Amino acid sequence: MAEIKRQVFTHTVDRLQKVIGNFDENVNLITHELGVGISVDGLDICVYGEEEAVNAAADVLESLVDLLGEGENIDKSRILYCIELAKEGRAKDILKISGSTVAVTYRGKPIKCKTVGQKKYVDCIKNDTVVFGVGPAGTGKTYLAVCLAVKALKSKQVERIILTRPAVEAGEKLGFLPGDLQTKVDPYLRPLYDALQEMLGLETYTKMLERGSIEIAPLAYMRGRTLSNAFIILDEAQNATREQMKMFLTRMGDGSRMVITGDVTQIDLPEGKKSGLVHATRVLKGIEGISVCNLTDKDVVRHPLVMKIVRAYEQDSKRSQSINGEKE
Repeated sequence: MAEIKRQVFTHTVDRLQKVIGNFDENVNLITHELGVGISVDGLDICVYGEEEAVNAAADVLESLVDLLGEGENIDKSRILYCIELAKEGRAKDILKISGSTVAVTYRGKPIKCKTVGQKKYVDCIKNDTVVFGVGPAGTGKTYLAVCLAVKALKSKQVERIILTRPAVEAGEKLGFLPGDLQTKVDPYLRPLYDALQEMLGLETYTKMLERGSIEIAPLAYMRGRTLSNAFIILDEAQNATREQMKMFLTRMGDGSRMVITGDVTQIDLPEGKKSGLVHATRVLKGIEGISVCNLTDKDVVRHPLVMKIVRAYEQDSKRSQSINGEKE
């Protein structure tokens, strides 16, 4: 394919410097990921190389310039995400997350959506009564749900937060654990504690826990209850059985909202038990007030390697299914 050249006008010196990055780190990242050459000519950034790669790189740069124009900052994770979008011809979609502050931690740090998928997920939680957030590890499913739950509690939209998880071991037997019930279930619920403490601070979190504004319990303890005026989160829902999922969903009372999160590629249920998350997203799809938001490997916001790990496992799973299908 013949080489072409394309220019990106950056408007101001300040914006140009931010796009280039310290010691050219941003443009070096783009050249490495897309295999193009980049040079600076006045306030123009010149991209040259094969047409498809040049267009993708120019789209990334133009989108980053626009993002800066919206008052947003750019960093390595945002650039890598924009590159992923550009490979699909959707670089401009990154502007959808501009100004998307979800909540503010007790230290004053704004929590923002980092991907288009996260923005869609947050919008679903704001607009629907029951939301299923399904996707791989690291996509922020639980963390964003907790952030919105705390925000709803602080603004008195709900009177309490209820967080629950199935007490299922992740592929290993932990054996006998000493201590009372709380001590036994704490390891399963630790990620929920961590998210709440980051949003509220340890002191406020402890006070709310003591007076019942926040309740954290294993899924089995939801049976027989009616949960009214509450923001209810079921985490690791792929490990809830069909019976448990039906039980949980029918606990909802007046003024309550539910978020159910899980990763259907990490089911740890005993052999013969079917995942209630897989079943529920199928049978409840299309009901008004219930939405299913599917996040993908592109929405992973942990270390960049996590995205590659998730993708590698997905590809391996597809290959295995293909081989098994041919054998059958």
